[in-house]
Amino acid sequence: MKIKGDEHSSEFKNLLIQNRRKEKIKKETVNWSWIRTIVIMSFTISFAMSFVAQSTIPNLSLFFGILITLLFIGIGILFDIIGVSVTSSDEAVFHSMNSRKVKGANVAVKFKKNADKVSSFCCDVIGDICGIVSGAAGSTIAVLISNLSGYNVVVVSLIVSAIIASLTIGGKAIGKSFAINKSDIILYEFAKVVSNVYKG
Repeated sequence: MKIKGDEHSSEFKNLLIQNRRKEKIKKETVNWSWIRTIVIMSFTISFAMSFVAQSTIPNLSLFFGILITLLFIGIGILFDIIGVSVTSSDEAVFHSMNSRKVKGANVAVKFKKNADKVSSFCCDVIGDICGIVSGAAGSTIAVLISNLSGYNVVVVSLIVSAIIASLTIGGKAIGKSFAINKSDIILYEFAKVVSNVYKG
């Protein structure tokens, strides 16, 4: 009679063996070139987006300041959806479409073959930068609200930050579920748009 603990240990050992077999089939190495590229891209995009936010929002009315902040939140959620779709979509579908010369299918195949990089760019670079920029924009909005209402700026800033965080997290949670269920369609539509400027 086997003890449950022994069964668990045996299953865990089997997983380790299977994992080692996968590692032998495909040796993963650190792609330093990609890391350098992604760091430079992150700095450049973050600088540009932060500059736009900081130079425009203080000069706008409260309404347009909130609108721009919501736009950054929306962009972050959208790219998070795309990033999840790339990793969870079925590559075979796009190979079939590519063989029939469907527009954008070749780009979708390229994205799928580089799913880790595309997902990292969409979720980590664009998604996280949008989160940082929307947070910074939220601070400016808090000052505008405080000046108009007379409420303590610290209290207003905490409330605004909490609202931005809840919208971002809630939006991404809904988006992830949608992205997994509609991954092939989302990746195809994204690839079709990108194919207008990038042929793969």
